Amino acid sequence: MNYRRLGKTGLMVSEIGFGAEWMGRHTAEECSAVLSRAEELGVNILDCWMSNPEVRSSLGQALAGRRERWYIQGHIGSTWQDGQYVRTREVDKCSAAFEDLLARLGTDCIDLGMIHFVDSESDWDAAMNGSFLDYVKGLKASGRIRHIGMSTHNPAMAKRAAESGVVEMILFSVNPAFDMHPATDDLDAYFDWENYQADLGGIDPQRAELYKLCERLDVGITVMKPYAGGRLFDENRSPFGVALTPVQCIHYCLTRPAVASVLAGYDTPEHVEQAAAYETASGEEKDYASVLARAPKHTFGQGECTYCGHCKPCPANIDIAMVNKYYDLASMQPQVPATVRAHYQALGHRADECVGCRACESRCPFGVPIAERMVKTAELFQE
Repeated sequence: MNYRRLGKTGLMVSEIGFGAEWMGRHTAEECSAVLSRAEELGVNILDCWMSNPEVRSSLGQALAGRRERWYIQGHIGSTWQDGQYVRTREVDKCSAAFEDLLARLGTDCIDLGMIHFVDSESDWDAAMNGSFLDYVKGLKASGRIRHIGMSTHNPAMAKRAAESGVVEMILFSVNPAFDMHPATDDLDAYFDWENYQADLGGIDPQRAELYKLCERLDVGITVMKPYAGGRLFDENRSPFGVALTPVQCIHYCLTRPAVASVLAGYDTPEHVEQAAAYETASGEEKDYASVLARAPKHTFGQGECTYCGHCKPCPANIDIAMVNKYYDLASMQPQVPATVRAHYQALGHRADECVGCRACESRCPFGVPIAERMVKTAELFQE
C-alpha cells in the first residue's frame, strides 16, 4: 500500500480508504471481516458519516484493540432522531450524536472531524456562521477532534471551504462522470440535464480549478463516490456506455491534484481486494483515458441514484437508498431475481408506503426523482 500526505493535516493516509456506509446492512462479524481485510492490505483511513447506532457499534467492535492503526473521519451534524438519519446544525443534537460516535467507536478522539454535507449557500451559512462552527472549533481546541474537515458534492462550496482557513481537508465526490459536469452555486441547475456538456471535452473548468486550488493551499481531498454507486462498472448503466473497473476509477481519482485517498465502499473482503489491486496494477490496467475516448456516450444522465442516503429522513421511515438499489438491481433483469425480491421484502418499510411528499428530493444532491421511482418500485415488486 502506498500512503499520501493529506494536505496540511500531515496525516499519511492510505491511497485506498474505507467508506463504511454499506456496513449498515451487515452484521458485526461481517463488518469485522471487511475491516480486518482492509487493515491487512494496508488501509488506514475509515469514514463513518452514518448516524445509525447499530453500524457505529459494529464498527466499534471491529476497531477494538486496533484503534491506533486507523485514522477515523467522523461527521458532525449527522444525527439519529426517531430512528432516522437527520442532518442538522443544532448544537445540542450534534453534540449528543458526536458523543455517541466516540462511545460506540471506543475512542476519545476523532482524527478528522467533518462538517457534514454542505452543498448550498444556505448550508454554508448554517454551518459556518454561527454556534455550530464555534462548537466544531471547540472540539478541536479540546482535542476531541484533531483536524477540521468538510464533506460536499458541490465544487463551489468546496472552494469556499478550501479558502476559509478553517477547513483543513475536504471529502468530495470524484469520478470521471461527475467531473464532466459544469459547476454552479444553484444545485437545481447543477444537476439539470441541459447543463451537461455535449461531449467529453475534458474536466469541467471549475472542478479542475478546485483540485488545483486545494493543491496550492495544501487542503487535502479524500474521495467519496469513486464508482458513481457502481454504475461505472456496467456499460448498460454507465453514463459513457462503457464499463470501467475499480482500478480504473481509483486511478482517475488519484490522478486529480490534492487527492490523497479514495474511500471506496465495500460489502465483502473481496471488494476490498478488488480496490487494493490498484497497488499492483499495470499501467494498462489503470488506463481509463483510452476507454473513455472510445465511449459511445458522453454525458452523465440526470437523476442517477448513487445510494448516498442524504435523502433521509423519510416521514414513512423508508430506507430510500436501499429501495433504489433493489429497484436498480431488479430492473436490470427480465424478471425480478428471487434473492433481490427477498432482500426487498425484508425491508422494514417499502416503496408502497411512500406518501409522495417529495421532501427527500429537495435533499438529494443528484436530482433523483425519488417519488416517481417509489411508484415504479412498488409496481415492480408487486406480488
